[in-house]
Amino acid sequence: MKNTPYKGYKGIRMPKDVQIQRVRRVIEEELTPCQREVLIAYYIQNLNMAQIARERGVHISTVSRTLHRAEAKLRRYLKY
Repeated sequence: MKNTPYKGYKGIRMPKDVQIQRVRRVIEEELTPCQREVLIAYYIQNLNMAQIARERGVHISTVSRTLHRAEAKLRRYLKY
C-alpha cells in the first residue's frame, strides 16, 4: 500500500475531509481489532514489522499477513 502508484485518475475527487472520514470509518468499523492495531502501529506509530511482532509476541510473518489483509480490506471498501 505504501508504494502503490496513482495513475491518471481523471474523475471528480472527493474533498480531503470526506476521504479522511471514509478511511476512519473503514478502520473503525470494518477491520478486526488485530488488523486495526497492526495498521496503526505500522503507519501511524512508524514501527517496523519486527518491532510489532516483538511487541505482540508473534512471528513477523503473522504481522505481515495481518497488515496485508488490513490493506486489502481498506482498498476493497474504499474502492467505491
